[in-house]
Amino acid sequence: MSADEKKYLFDNPRNVRRVVRGLLIACVVLVGLDLVLHRHVAHPWEGVFGFYAFYGFVACVLLVLLAKEMRKVVMRDEDYYQRNDGQDGAGDRAGQEEDGHA
Repeated sequence: MSADEKKYLFDNPRNVRRVVRGLLIACVVLVGLDLVLHRHVAHPWEGVFGFYAFYGFVACVLLVLLAKEMRKVVMRDEDYYQRNDGQDGAGDRAGQEEDGHA
């Protein structure tokens, strides 16, 4: 790394460890509060210890897995916007209009 490169907050591994530890402490405290706080639940399964922690974890995992599958459907080639699909220069004209060169 040269002296001219800007150093960011999370370039230092010590700062990353601090954030991870802080998040872990927050998670432990919040799950611990589940033992002492009374919740007004609408469904019986919401009263189970750690339900919201488990529910949130499962929801995040499902979102990541769904996003990985969606990527296969919506992903385009790297040259998607640069290639000419045989439209007799229509792509070139559209690019010129965006640049303000009509």
